[in-house]
Amino acid sequence: MSKKILLNSKEIHIILHRLACQLIENHNDFENTVLIGLQPRGIYLAERLVAILQNDYNIDSIKLGQLDITFYRDDFRRRGAPLEANKTNINFVVEDKKVVFIDDVLFSGRSIRAALTAIQSFGRPIDIELLVLIDRRFSRHLPIQPDYRGRQVDVINEEKVTVNWKEKDGKDAVYIINN
Repeated sequence: MSKKILLNSKEIHIILHRLACQLIENHNDFENTVLIGLQPRGIYLAERLVAILQNDYNIDSIKLGQLDITFYRDDFRRRGAPLEANKTNINFVVEDKKVVFIDDVLFSGRSIRAALTAIQSFGRPIDIELLVLIDRRFSRHLPIQPDYRGRQVDVINEEKVTVNWKEKDGKDAVYIINN
């Protein structure tokens, strides 16, 4: 197994600030926008972006939620081991709001399709956008594209993209792993 670094901590920091600025350009004060981090790993990216928006750009009115999509996936019954659900934490209604889904890696698009189904339990958004740190553009199974992307990566299907967050893994880094 080989492991190649794609992004280091400094590069991730720069990308996060760029993504935060792009969100500000499209959502101004976030009065009618909610951010939804997809469990399990999109929540770290979402929390980081909210911290940047609040601390560096003084935007205090941001609503942040966490959405678990485990049982909305079309492949959850096909796995050998039983799945463990994560926690959904959305304490606001998304009816007539702009929703920004946030995830670490966009691979096949199946997680986003599941999120589109799951969010309907919380209301009908007026608009839904997608923000990802890594876009694996040649691995899509569904016609889903991000509105905001940190880095676009062309890897072959046998390669895996892994995002490490300092909150969970001890340091920020993105790796390409070849099994």
